[in-house]
Amino acid sequence: MSGRRAALFDIDGTLVDSVYTHVAAWRDAFADNDLTLPHWEIHRRIGKDGGILVSELVEIADGDTGSDDLESRLSDAHDRFYSERSEGLTVLPGARDLVREAQRLGMVVVLATSAPDHELDLLRRLLDVDDLVDAVTSGADVETAKPDSTIVGIALDRAGVEAADAVMIGDATWDFVAASDRGVPGVGVLTGGVGRGELLQAGAGAVFRDAAEVIASGILGSGDRR
Repeated sequence: MSGRRAALFDIDGTLVDSVYTHVAAWRDAFADNDLTLPHWEIHRRIGKDGGILVSELVEIADGDTGSDDLESRLSDAHDRFYSERSEGLTVLPGARDLVREAQRLGMVVVLATSAPDHELDLLRRLLDVDDLVDAVTSGADVETAKPDSTIVGIALDRAGVEAADAVMIGDATWDFVAASDRGVPGVGVLTGGVGRGELLQAGAGAVFRDAAEVIASGILGSGDRR
């Protein structure tokens, strides 16, 4: 290992304002299959492994649990509705500058997401920070996404750092459950709509309003992220 530090960035809800786009897409997908769900049940699961998310929501909606055909239709419909809304996606305040700040500090920059490749391509084009990024993960790298910690382990391997020399920057409880499992400290942002208390309880060491406030805090340079 090199002794360098690494910044592991979640993307959805952390760098790109996409969480509620996913919520709306999932709600429409279920409605398209004659199933009704409240927005909050969907929102609290955004960032969780897609297969687990769908299974849990099918049960809540009194759908045909265990039906691979239904789950496949729901996933396909989500992708369609998400794509239709994708032109409305925006980069969150300070997101590009935070990635740039991590690079300025000499950190290895990793986009540590488990988004499927077709979504990741869209997000990367929107972010336009590939020149600052050293490594990327995606849903193609794992069978099960967060809160399973495998994706964090892959991100650490690609960064070439130990867990204690990395920081996970995310917006969802699942980011920090996964990071904590690997011993990676976390910095949370509120831009995914999850409360400060929930993020701290899940394992974030500090929570800020958004990426811009993370920069202003100087926490990445301080090394104190617990």
